[in-house]
Amino acid sequence: MIWDLFLQKTLRQGDSRFDLDVSVRSPAQRVVLFGPSGAGKTLTLKMVAGILVPDRGRVAVDGRVLFDSERGVRSTAQQRHLAYMFQDYALFPHLTVRQNVAFALRQGLRNPARDEANAEVDRWLASFGLNAVAGHHPHQISGGQRQRTALARALVSRPTALLLDEPFAALDKGLRQRLRDELKDLQAELQLPLLLITHDDDDVRHLAQEVVCVDAGRTVTCGGALEDR
Repeated sequence: MIWDLFLQKTLRQGDSRFDLDVSVRSPAQRVVLFGPSGAGKTLTLKMVAGILVPDRGRVAVDGRVLFDSERGVRSTAQQRHLAYMFQDYALFPHLTVRQNVAFALRQGLRNPARDEANAEVDRWLASFGLNAVAGHHPHQISGGQRQRTALARALVSRPTALLLDEPFAALDKGLRQRLRDELKDLQAELQLPLLLITHDDDDVRHLAQEVVCVDAGRTVTCGGALEDR
């Protein structure tokens, strides 16, 4: 079993309350959580990553138990060694493309030097076609290049799985399709477990080996249009 997730959490703000109760058990390497905005998908992903702590549940990825409330297992986000790519990519605007990628390998609080040599950074810059813009800052490159920079940063530390939050939402339609294909090919090459969240059914059709639908904080039966993809 690659994905074994059971997550429960209650969030309160004023008089409002949101209850999340999501279960995913799948042997598929590429799993897509599909549902509308506000369904609890990002909340789920952050609990898998260790950014948020469930009230109760279990997180096991590819046989590694990362969180289990009953057994008292609670790995930190760093100990989980899962790569998390935020929807807005979360690139540092004051760092170059190379520095952003190298940041994932940093030790201590200092930013990587602009010309710091690192074979792993060089590998992923080359793999994503970023050598020509390695010295540019995020505002100087295209949306597709920003996404590739974020993916390179996610992969440079050799994570055990990749978590993606709406990775194509900010891109135009043509670029979305091209980058879906690139991501699918990359995942197949690396054989890296991938958990992706989206509200775009095109992402489901092109990337999902298994789709899990989420609505109002619950896993629900997917509609016929997705089941027939």
